[in-house]
Amino acid sequence: MEGHWLIARAQSAGRGRQGRQWKSPTGNFHGSTLVRLHPGDPSPQSLALVAAIAVHDAVRVASSGNVVPQIKWPNDLLVGGAKLAGILLERSGDVVIGGIGVNLAQAANLPDRRTVALGELGYPVAVEAFAEILAECFAVALHTWRGEPLSTTAAAWCARAHPRGTLLILTDGSDARLTGAFDGLEEDGSLRLLLADGRVQRIVAGEVALAAS
Repeated sequence: MEGHWLIARAQSAGRGRQGRQWKSPTGNFHGSTLVRLHPGDPSPQSLALVAAIAVHDAVRVASSGNVVPQIKWPNDLLVGGAKLAGILLERSGDVVIGGIGVNLAQAANLPDRRTVALGELGYPVAVEAFAEILAECFAVALHTWRGEPLSTTAAAWCARAHPRGTLLILTDGSDARLTGAFDGLEEDGSLRLLLADGRVQRIVAGEVALAAS
């Protein structure tokens, strides 16, 4: 049912984008919710913006404003360049299921990226308390997504992301690399990448890394 959340204490087979394993130790947040698509709703893929805004705002609230993550397209939240949270959306018919993982107590040691947890930053929060905060933030972001022009949600996402002009490296799964500067979002949530020759390329899928990270 829309508005309800399923919270797991631990996961034995958590996963992220492109089939990656998501480490799921006890004490971290592993939750999912669903959105039932209505006639006239914005594009379903733009729900990724809703989820990222909600997680960002929930982290700020849970840390009393002391931890301000940055959203990295398409689905990560970073603190100081280290991954704090990830989001995975999947559609089935007229339902979109959003899975969210947030490092509350501890962060997995990964070979290919830095990670961080709220507890490690000095702001421990219980799973139950974070779940309540996130559910409220998600409901607010979803209401805006449905009730206002999609450009409002896109602007809110950009305000919480790395600044325009941030150099990004895009890979498409075939080792092809494209480097450009972050130039905001299209209203459907796709990435605008400003290339060195001045062209703006619209990116709908791929893996993005900050060039300086």
